[in-house]
Amino acid sequence: MCGILAVLGCSDDSRAKRARVLELSRRLKHRGPDWSGLYQHGDCFLAHQRLAIVDPASGDQPLYNEDETIVVTANGEIYNHEELRKRLPGHRFRTGSDCEVIAHLYEEYGEGFMDMLDGIFSFVLLDTRDGSFIAARDAIGITPLYIGWGLEGSVWISSEMKGLNDECKRFEVFPPGHMYTSKGGSHERWYKPPWYVEAIPSAPYDPLVLREAFEKAVIKRLMTDVPFGVLLSGGLDSSLVAAVICRHMAGTRAAEQWGTQLHSFCVGLEGSPDLKAAKDVADHLGTVHHEFHFTVQDGIDAIEDVIYHTETYDVTTIRASTPMFLMSRKIKAMGVKMVISGEGSDELFGGYLYFHKAPNKEEFHRETCRKIKALHQYDCLRANKATSAWGVEARVPFLDKGFIDVAMGIDPEWKMIKPDLGRIEKWVLRKAFDDEAKPYLPKHILYRQKEQFSDGVGYSWIDGLKAHAAEHVSDKMMQHAEHVYPYNTPATKEAYYYRMIFESFFPQNSARLTVPGGPSVACSTAKAVEWDARWSKNVDPSGRAAVGVHASAYDPTAPSLLDAKHRMTEVKASGLTG
Repeated sequence: MCGILAVLGCSDDSRAKRARVLELSRRLKHRGPDWSGLYQHGDCFLAHQRLAIVDPASGDQPLYNEDETIVVTANGEIYNHEELRKRLPGHRFRTGSDCEVIAHLYEEYGEGFMDMLDGIFSFVLLDTRDGSFIAARDAIGITPLYIGWGLEGSVWISSEMKGLNDECKRFEVFPPGHMYTSKGGSHERWYKPPWYVEAIPSAPYDPLVLREAFEKAVIKRLMTDVPFGVLLSGGLDSSLVAAVICRHMAGTRAAEQWGTQLHSFCVGLEGSPDLKAAKDVADHLGTVHHEFHFTVQDGIDAIEDVIYHTETYDVTTIRASTPMFLMSRKIKAMGVKMVISGEGSDELFGGYLYFHKAPNKEEFHRETCRKIKALHQYDCLRANKATSAWGVEARVPFLDKGFIDVAMGIDPEWKMIKPDLGRIEKWVLRKAFDDEAKPYLPKHILYRQKEQFSDGVGYSWIDGLKAHAAEHVSDKMMQHAEHVYPYNTPATKEAYYYRMIFESFFPQNSARLTVPGGPSVACSTAKAVEWDARWSKNVDPSGRAAVGVHASAYDPTAPSLLDAKHRMTEVKASGLTG
C-alpha cells in the first residue's frame, strides 16, 4: 500500500506551503518507503509515498497522461489494468504501473470510468486544463481514505488521518464506493450493487459457481513483481486462500519470478491454538511455513504504536491489530512486501456465531449487508493499517467485487445455520470446496468451527491487556468517564486506556467521530442484538456472549463483561480472518 496526500485549492502556493505539504506527506512514509513524489500546479499539491509492488523500476508517482495535463496520485492495485490498456489503443503509456490507467481512462471517459476498475484503490486526479479534481475510494473501503476542509476553503485528501488532522477545521472518513468532485462539491456513490439496498436475492446456490468465483478472485491477486506470502491461522478462510494459491500458482508470473512454493505466516503466543492449526494446514499444503511468537509484554509495549497507526480506539480492532502489527514487522524483515489474507468471509456468509439466532432469511441477509458496509471501519482498517505500518500490503480476495456479487446473490435461505441439516456457519462456502476427488483441505479443517481471535493467538493475551489497563485507569476515572468522553463513552478500563492514548495523538473532535460505537454481541451490529432477549441484558462483543450458541458461552446469570473480546474475526495469522 502507498500513501497519498492532496491539498486542493489552498490560498497559499508559496515554497513554504510546499515544504509543509512535504512534511505532512512524510507522516505517511511508513506506507510507502520505496519512493516519494510531490507535484504542484498553482494552488494544488499532490504528494505520494510509494510501496512498489507492480513495476518497481518505473512506476513512481504522481502519474500522468501523454501531455501531462491529467495528474494522478493513487494508492491501490488495479487487477484488470492490462485489459483496460487494450481498450485504450490510442493512448501511450509511460510506465508499467497498474494505476497509470486511471489517468487515461479519465481522459477517454471523463468521470464515468469508476465501475471499469477491478481492484482496490483510493486516488486523487487533477485535471490541469480547468483546475478540477476528483477523489475516489474503492467499493468496500479496503484502502483507507480521509477528507478534510481548511478554513480558507481548501480540500484535503489523505490515506491516513495523521496527514491532515492538524491542518483541517473538520475532517471525516471518505465513504467507500464514492467519488468526490470539485465541480459538484459533494460525495456521489459510484458503487451500486443490488445488495447495497438490502433487497433479498433469490439465485439458487451453485457450489461450483461459488468456488470458481473465489478461485478467480485469488488468482488475480497474484499480480506482483515482489516476494509475497499468505497469512495463515489454520481457520477456514485463510486455509482456503492458501489452498487455492497452492493449486493455481504454477504458471503465473509470480511463480516464474519467485517459485511455486508458497510462503505462509502465522503469529501467536507460545502454544496457542492458531499456531498448531496453521502448522497442520501448512504441512498438508506443503508451504514454507514461518511461525512467529510474541509475549503478552511484547504486545503491551506495542499498543501506543498500534493506536497511532490504526487511528482507532475500538477495543476489538486494537486487540486484533497488535499481533498483526508485530508479525508484519517480521514479514517485512524477511523481504516480503505483499500478503494475501482472508478478511470478509464472515460478513458475506454470516460466519459469526450470533448468526445462529437469525430469525429468518431476510434478517440474516440484511445483517450481512450491514456488516459489509461497516468493514472499512473495522477489519479492512485493521488489515490495511497494521500491515502498512511496516510497508507491507494486504490483499483480500473474499472482498473481490465479482465474488461479492456471486456470494451476495445467493438466496440467503442457503446460508442459514441449520444444525438439523448439518449446516454449520458458512456451510455454503465449506460445501463449495468439499471436493472428494481432489480435496482442497482435510475435513477437520474444512469443517472446523469458527474460533475467536482472542482464543486463537493465545488465551492470556486479552487477560494481560485488561490487567495492564487496570493499572493505568482507576475506578474514579471510570466514574466520570461519561463526562470526560461523552461520545462513545468507554465502558471498561481497557477501552478508557485506549481512548486516552488515541486522544493524545488525535485530540480533534473530528478524529473521535471517525470511530464507530454502539452495542454489539459477538461481533454483531446493534440491530442484531434484538435477535435474542438475553443479549440485550449482556451486550458483549465477544463470540462467547452468544449465549446458547458458543460452546464456552458466558453464564447468562453472571455479571456482564463489556470489556471482553469484541467484533474479533478469525485472525488468520496475526489478525486477519481465519
